Amino acid sequence: MGETLPVHVTVVIPTRNEEAAIVDTIRSVPNDGWCEKLDFLIIDGNSTDRTRELAESEGATVYLEERRGYGRAYRTGFAMAPGDIIVTMDADCTYPGEEVPGLVRKLIEDDLEWITCDRLRRAEKGSMSGLHGLGNWVLSTTARALYWYGIHDSQSGMWVFRKKILEDERIRPTNDGMPLSEEFKIRARRYLGRKKAIEISVPYRERVGDAEINTWGDGWKNLRFLFSMRLGLARSKTEWGP
Repeated sequence: MGETLPVHVTVVIPTRNEEAAIVDTIRSVPNDGWCEKLDFLIIDGNSTDRTRELAESEGATVYLEERRGYGRAYRTGFAMAPGDIIVTMDADCTYPGEEVPGLVRKLIEDDLEWITCDRLRRAEKGSMSGLHGLGNWVLSTTARALYWYGIHDSQSGMWVFRKKILEDERIRPTNDGMPLSEEFKIRARRYLGRKKAIEISVPYRERVGDAEINTWGDGWKNLRFLFSMRLGLARSKTEWGP
């Protein structure tokens, strides 16, 4: 296991009707003393199933966020997270929770500020439909062409970072929707630099449970946001916390 890291880590997970996988998602992150303190913060988008109840039974803190949006959930979670280090994951067992201790250790030992996890190079068979894979390729290729920021997977939702970076308004993401993911990467690479903000490839697995995303609608919003942000037209929001 190695030496215990002297940090407080909060895993922030947005949810909506994820009862099929929320328990396994939480349990996938080792809790064997690898860090000083580990906790889970669930930002729930008004689930109608047992997601909140099951998460609480695993010891997670659950906050009901009635405002809609993937980005809104993360912005609320980032503001509420008590840890020095924030880790993000989806609640569907697609991201490898077992990799979290190693990623946090790399962040600390290599004096990094932010890590994003590339799903595309190590995606397991069945983890993405053909349409989903094509959409990711289009968005990621467009982002690299527009921003020259060297990120392979523009849509990944697994990040490991020091909460203090959010004190810089230039880095803090502002979008309430799915585009927050690509926005956060653009801002982190631009204002932290490539030596402090890096990308690491991790496995990506088949989803457990039904997806809530709108493939065409969310894809179009993400593509439009890339161009509007590049042209300086993306609107900033000042509302931050819960």
